[in-house]
This record gives sequence, C-alpha cells and structure tokens, in this order.
Amino acid sequence: MNRRTMTVLEAAEYLGVCKDTIYTMVRTKEIPHFRLRRRIFFSQETIDAWIHDQELKQESQVI
Repeated sequence: MNRRTMTVLEAAEYLGVCKDTIYTMVRTKEIPHFRLRRRIFFSQETIDAWIHDQELKQESQVI
C-alpha cells in the first residue's frame, strides 16, 4: 500500500524549501494541509493540484 500523505519535512523536500517555510505557509494558510491531533500532514494529490493552481495564477498575472 502506497502512502499518499507527507509530513512537514517530506513536503519541504518535495517542494524544495526549508521546513520553516512550510510551517509559515501552514500558519498563514497558504498551503493546503490537515492535522491529526498536533501533527501536520499534506496530501500529495492536493499539493500537486495546489502547485498547478499556483502556476495558473502566475500565468494569468503575466498576461
């Protein structure tokens, strides 16, 4: 069974940023996430969709 969730550290590695950046984005609600008790998790499918949306927003601002 493949795990489809990521921890903060895994999300940081996946996005190529430091974990402090991920914590800041979570705190400011810039990145989709969910919590299980006090732990923060990310769905890889949701993060991929979020990345796609960010790309579309940037493209529409350029035009």
